[in-house]
Amino acid sequence: MEYLGHKLRHEYKFYINTFLYHKLRKRLSHVLQKDPNMKDDEGYLISSIYFDDMYQSAMNDKLNGTRFRKKYRIRLYDRNDRIIKLECKSKYNHYISKEWAPLTREEYDSILNGDYEFLISRKEEVCRNLYAAHKTKVLRPVTVVEYQREAYVHEYGNVRITFDKNISASIGSLDIFDPDYELVGVNLQNMMVLEVKYDDYIPSHIWKLIQGGTMIQCAISKYVMCRDLNRKVRIL
Repeated sequence: MEYLGHKLRHEYKFYINTFLYHKLRKRLSHVLQKDPNMKDDEGYLISSIYFDDMYQSAMNDKLNGTRFRKKYRIRLYDRNDRIIKLECKSKYNHYISKEWAPLTREEYDSILNGDYEFLISRKEEVCRNLYAAHKTKVLRPVTVVEYQREAYVHEYGNVRITFDKNISASIGSLDIFDPDYELVGVNLQNMMVLEVKYDDYIPSHIWKLIQGGTMIQCAISKYVMCRDLNRKVRIL
């Protein structure tokens, strides 16, 4: 399925407790494959530097349930600069799409230092759109969201099921490679986030396995969690 030339995927999010996590993990391991990027059973570390503009549009659009919205972020894995992605995640009602472009460490450093000029000459639309948003709306990095992701995949329907654990927010420096980079954990009271993504369909036997547990579908945003934590830390 496509919208305005962008491939759309279904996305559902749930809060689950530790007991249900172990139950689902055991069930899913029999029918899904581990994400090849997982080095061990605990998964891999994701660090995302999120942007927002002078109007706090990313935050307010999420809180207001705006049907069509987007967020820009820079994403790294295991705090390594081997793979750095500039991403724009768009939400269309109950569907999502992603655009992305690779960044070098030098380009990453440039953005963190407030220099976006190199984006003009990049061929990827997401780069030019970020530049335009920075110039017109003062879009800039505002927080880092970090968590451990355990991921499982299935080729039919391009299904991806993830458990996102130990969600943390940056305090102080937004540069993941800064020696003074520091995090504070989000208190979810022994809960974690389950995400289910797929293209046009999800095999019925997989959906039945997921629905076998008691879960509540929520409009969860790790970005909003971390911005809220940033605000509380500043108040304290």
